[in-house]
Amino acid sequence: MGMNLPSSADPTVIELDVRTDEMLVNMGPQHPSTHGVLRLVLRTDGEVISEVVPHLGYLHRCAEKIGENVTPIQFIPYTDRMDYLAGMNMNLGYSLAVEKLCGMKIPPKAQTIRVIVCELNRIASHLVGMGAYGLDLGTFSPFLYAFREREQILDLFEEVCGARLTYSYVTIGGVHDDLPPGWLDKCRRFLEYFRPRIAEYHALLTHNQIFVKRTAGIGVLSKELALAYGCTGPMLRGSLNRNQGDPAWDLRKIEPYSGYEHYTFDVPIPPFAEAPPEAVIGDCWHRFYVRMREVVESLRIVEQALDRYPTAEGAHRIEMPRALPAGEAYVETECPRGQMGFYVVGRPSKEMVPLRVRARSSSFSNLSVVNQICKGCLVADIPAIVGSIDIVMGEIDR
Repeated sequence: MGMNLPSSADPTVIELDVRTDEMLVNMGPQHPSTHGVLRLVLRTDGEVISEVVPHLGYLHRCAEKIGENVTPIQFIPYTDRMDYLAGMNMNLGYSLAVEKLCGMKIPPKAQTIRVIVCELNRIASHLVGMGAYGLDLGTFSPFLYAFREREQILDLFEEVCGARLTYSYVTIGGVHDDLPPGWLDKCRRFLEYFRPRIAEYHALLTHNQIFVKRTAGIGVLSKELALAYGCTGPMLRGSLNRNQGDPAWDLRKIEPYSGYEHYTFDVPIPPFAEAPPEAVIGDCWHRFYVRMREVVESLRIVEQALDRYPTAEGAHRIEMPRALPAGEAYVETECPRGQMGFYVVGRPSKEMVPLRVRARSSSFSNLSVVNQICKGCLVADIPAIVGSIDIVMGEIDR
């Protein structure tokens, strides 16, 4: 730092010539605010960020190549370990791709069960996202509240399939087992208990002034940038504007699967009456709030599916063919973090093992935009921005 006297006649005025050097700072891959084994290389000028480069591959497990060496049924457990907070949704996406390739028609009963467990899993996933986001920003109570309710969802999953994280329950042809006796009543009791708890989350976090100051107007992602990078899910919906005619983009509405066209629910996109004055469409607060609103809509869907289940026709599962037909199939589903796609190619020799298996990760595209929305922010804003993306590294690295 140098001090130069000005050329003005006033000798009391001093101009400060302040110079700083750029510095590269590693955040992760073992860092709580990076949500898994993600390494971010920050280029900083003092506290101001000029570039953020995400480094991937710390969790790479070659899942797609493994899918080309095992049967579709054997590959289901590998999908659990992609987005491991939404295993039911991962199971469903791959199952739909194989079923499309084989031309299978899934019975209404199996589809109803799939909707119930996948929407419950969406709620559980968003609860983890909410609680972990609170931790990123320095508050511990929302994390405890979120896991209190998530634990009850996992109890329901454990009763239906025996697992609490990696389920392998939704499978080719339907679901592994029918819902056990009394499970519907337990699920309804949970929904009755859970609905009033949502107001507690908003009081603790959404409208907390400290939380608002950390998220409102931070990490603004424009609709144009979101579309250019292929962002989907709450990441995209938080950047849309209903007043400007933007569509409420959700595959469950736009390209329904598993009977979603029979359910009544809304797709939340801004503007929201609850938004604080400081919030800007596309910022961290809006991405967070979209997920909180999606929890309410998932509750509505589960309630409708529980009512449909007793009269749903067919079995909980049908058998798949003994060989995959030649051809290819690609299916995308609306998962908690965005559109997850699976691509399956059958062998001309009609073997059971696919020729090609590929996955299109929503979190990969969502994370790719991090450099653009972090430029000009402060180092302390990085956890708020990365946390608002709600990534799962197992889905990215696969």
